Amino acid sequence: MRTRARRGDGELLHQEIVAAAARLLAETGDEEAVSIRAVAAAVGVTAPSIYLHFADKTALMYAVCEERFVALDQFMEKAAAAASDPLDELQRRGRAYVRFGLDNPEHYRILFMGRDRPPMWDVERLPSAACFGHLVESVQRAIAAGVIAAPDPVVVAVGLWAEVHGITSLLIAKPDFPWPPTEELIDHVCAVHCAGLSTGRR
Repeated sequence: MRTRARRGDGELLHQEIVAAAARLLAETGDEEAVSIRAVAAAVGVTAPSIYLHFADKTALMYAVCEERFVALDQFMEKAAAAASDPLDELQRRGRAYVRFGLDNPEHYRILFMGRDRPPMWDVERLPSAACFGHLVESVQRAIAAGVIAAPDPVVVAVGLWAEVHGITSLLIAKPDFPWPPTEELIDHVCAVHCAGLSTGRR
């Protein structure tokens, strides 16, 4: 019989719940296999205790994935740091985005391909996310350098996101399709999109 978790710091328990859910999601690779009861058992509390911190399982899963969202930004920033010019930076960001999604398919599915979302998550969180803000800044640098011609960097950033989301979601949702070599496909998609934006100056 498991002992009850210690009483005390609510924020610490909140973090323990998220960490336990993250471990279970990583171990199973399947959101459906991660139940509130299983998370509660892993932490050492009763299931009702979870609901003191999260309204439902969807809210808990998004808390887990939000940490991955931060990691996505870090991954894209590291890729961008090696860029030789602003257009190369955009391509590197795109390739990094797809690679991160494929390396974290269940997190990506929950964040960007699932139907259930906590109220206002998309509206409030996505536009203000660091990785989207950094993409907009990258587009602004490309415009300032004259390598792409566009009046609104946000429109370009959303277009780039739509492109990489499209290939990421297809690769995750249709793994049995006879895809070309993954890296070759990713490079092609990102290069073609950026070539369409390019003014020809580097």
